[in-house]
Amino acid sequence: MRKLASIQRITAITPIEGADKIERATILGWTCVVKKNEFAVGQLVIYIEVDSMLPKCIWSGFLWREGDTKDKYRLRTVRLKGVTSQGLVLPVSVLGDGMLYHENLFEGRDVTDDLCIEKYEPPPLPAGLQGVAKGNFPEFIPKTDETRIQSEPWILQKMQGKKIYITEKVDGSSCTMFLKDNYFSVCSRNLELTETVGNTQWKVARYYKIEENLRKLGKNIALQGELIGEGIQCNKYKIQGYDFLCFNIYDIDNKRYLSVNDFIETCRILSVPTVPILSIYDTLINTDVNYWIELSKGKSVKNLNTEREGIVVRAVEEEYIDGYGRFSFKSINPSFLLKNGE
Repeated sequence: MRKLASIQRITAITPIEGADKIERATILGWTCVVKKNEFAVGQLVIYIEVDSMLPKCIWSGFLWREGDTKDKYRLRTVRLKGVTSQGLVLPVSVLGDGMLYHENLFEGRDVTDDLCIEKYEPPPLPAGLQGVAKGNFPEFIPKTDETRIQSEPWILQKMQGKKIYITEKVDGSSCTMFLKDNYFSVCSRNLELTETVGNTQWKVARYYKIEENLRKLGKNIALQGELIGEGIQCNKYKIQGYDFLCFNIYDIDNKRYLSVNDFIETCRILSVPTVPILSIYDTLINTDVNYWIELSKGKSVKNLNTEREGIVVRAVEEEYIDGYGRFSFKSINPSFLLKNGE
């Protein structure tokens, strides 16, 4: 579960050229602009991630403009004096006297609920994408969600020396298609969907003959990918109609994702396109978070006039870390976030 707000430690504070009242603070792998001399290196603070919805209260009131009547504030990526700032830093005192005991103030503690913070949810999808729910998302398939490298920078040390591959992170709508024990179905991010005439996920599944080809393959597997196209995330790639780009194949029986070679080969057999693969068989050497943020920048392979959302980095051979999951992470392009108000 993503920690939208947590107690963390400031690891560095650096000046911002040309700025007298603000400076740059580093927390985990994140950079935040803070008031000058308000915080110190080594200090425990509350860090709140972007895409958090903040309640209007004493500690957040300064974010509201005069006359603004909304009761929630969405925290976004901003740029101040040439510095990209992602998140909000607050003193731990905002938790209130009842929480300010030594046993409550430890690094990594999740305080999302304590501060009544919620995750931003984008506007509802078009009716054709929402579909008609058949049931909840299947428990035997993991939901798709990569960790941002700024939130878990230690993963770089764990992955150092590993063979990796890098794909473009595509901004679309999550879609899963699976065959299990002769039963085929299609899911959105959170729901299994009934096949209806107007449902886009099922249309794409039928276009690519996913059910037919999975039955020929004869394995219990799930394809996970992004739907892109008209009406989806403002159709940033400017394509006509819809398309499905696979980024994962999950082996349901063995409870593992396929290695990159098996993933690519299986997509070839199924005649299903993959997300753009930017590089393969590299060795992860650089453990500096900023290196991976810089690497995320660039134009999308799907449309060279569009900023790519970012990159996803995974181990070539599937490996897992106890208590964390796969050897993988995502790095989001700051230019994409700024351009799209995220």
